Amino acid sequence: MITGQAITKTFKQRGNVLDSREVRALRGVDFVIPKGGAASFIGESGCGKTTLGRIIAGLESHDTGEITIDGTAMSSLRPRDRQPYFRRIQLIHQDPYSALNPTRTIHQTLNAPLALRAKQTGRSRGWMDERAQEVLSLVGLDAGSVLGRYPHQLSGGMRQRVVIARALTVDPEMLVADEAVSMIDVSLRLGILALLKDLRERLGVSVLFITHDVATARYIGDDGELYVIYRGQVVERGPVDTIISGPVHPYTQSLLSAIPVLHGLEEPGAQPVVPTEALDESHHDEGCLFARRCPFRTGKCESEVPVLGLGEGIPQEHACFHPERRAVVAQPAGR
Repeated sequence: MITGQAITKTFKQRGNVLDSREVRALRGVDFVIPKGGAASFIGESGCGKTTLGRIIAGLESHDTGEITIDGTAMSSLRPRDRQPYFRRIQLIHQDPYSALNPTRTIHQTLNAPLALRAKQTGRSRGWMDERAQEVLSLVGLDAGSVLGRYPHQLSGGMRQRVVIARALTVDPEMLVADEAVSMIDVSLRLGILALLKDLRERLGVSVLFITHDVATARYIGDDGELYVIYRGQVVERGPVDTIISGPVHPYTQSLLSAIPVLHGLEEPGAQPVVPTEALDESHHDEGCLFARRCPFRTGKCESEVPVLGLGEGIPQEHACFHPERRAVVAQPAGR
């Protein structure tokens, strides 16, 4: 199990050296990802979900808070001693075109982590070759036709499968899929999503899916938790289907209201929610971070900060002073 408590992260804004403004990427985020389970982080671009994923994978430091892996607090260990823990967590990059070295064959790409593991465990060269073929088979690729090729000789979908195979070489306990299908042809996306779901079921690996697409989050982790992140803060959290069928935070409702409707096949949600204005990060709001854009805001929202928690009669956690379940997802026409 991997948990996070009050994770914060602030970046110095690049540009003018005299400009000392900071960007608060994460504002005290809590999360729990059970062993073999699934969780999804969703939100618009710049909300902090990718930064959080990189922190969980050990590729980014955080300012304050605690990451705990299988009961061990990472802050209690030296950086060198944390590596075996973070090695269990492998990141699947968003862009399969830049994630692979164009000068290396797929065989060389897979051999790099396998050689390190073979050295640590005393395995033979023959084991490395067998393991390379095994992980390619797990992701649905024929080793005989792929190992000798270079990345540019593969399709986008095949490259992403190689990226997943490379992650599997170290027998991870968790995969962090950061927008793993956003740069793949639409016709191939379902195959990659089905693969991630299959790996979770067959190998028992946990999957953290980072996306702005609610539909893909629902497909990967239909039995998992959904974390809705806005400006570095979790504003709604709960079972995937519970939140999609009845979101209570206006930001979640606006995300779901933005899902395209196929006219003639689907009807818009009964109560679509639209932000009153575009996102402007230059505003340092004193109260609720979404208040300036919220169509339901009151004076309390602009002056006080809501805390994530449960409300009376509402099954999911939320950070809103005026939560109300609204059906905003499109329904099949004729219902």
